[in-house]
Amino acid sequence: MDKEKKNIVLTGFMGTGKTTVGKLLAAELGYEFIDTDSVIETRGGCSIPGIFRESGEDVFRRLEADLVLELAEREGLVIATGGRLMLDPANAAALSGKGLVFCLAATPDEILSRVMNNQQSRPLLDVTEPGERIVELLEERAEGYRRFYQVMTNDKSPEEITRELVDLFRYFAAPKGDSY
Repeated sequence: MDKEKKNIVLTGFMGTGKTTVGKLLAAELGYEFIDTDSVIETRGGCSIPGIFRESGEDVFRRLEADLVLELAEREGLVIATGGRLMLDPANAAALSGKGLVFCLAATPDEILSRVMNNQQSRPLLDVTEPGERIVELLEERAEGYRRFYQVMTNDKSPEEITRELVDLFRYFAAPKGDSY
């Protein structure tokens, strides 16, 4: 019998390393890497901020939900999700069915440092005090993120986080009760 290739789903706040670590993790495991925001941008023909501006958040969330249903049918994927995607119970249930979910976490200061050093547009942080906004958003999302196994990314290289996730994946994906 063929062994199922459980997906790995990376969730968490912006700047926690989902895309960077996801690519390394996929390469390490021989899996395909999918970044949900990138797929939506490609399919939508514009950036996430552009989709929000031109079509609104409801359209974006519908695009996310459609993509989730598609990915939930596949195996052998490392999926880096948008920061709110897994906070939707239907999305979380769909992707958890064939996968293990890990929430990458970092302190607000670390997140601020990472996103300010990255040239990527972050519309949610386009405010006077982005550090305060990060704290507010993390507090709003804390309960949803806590549903998933937490992996702290502060003071770790992407390679160290990848090794930690490979070990966790092998532990959680191993059949229970088998003796060798």
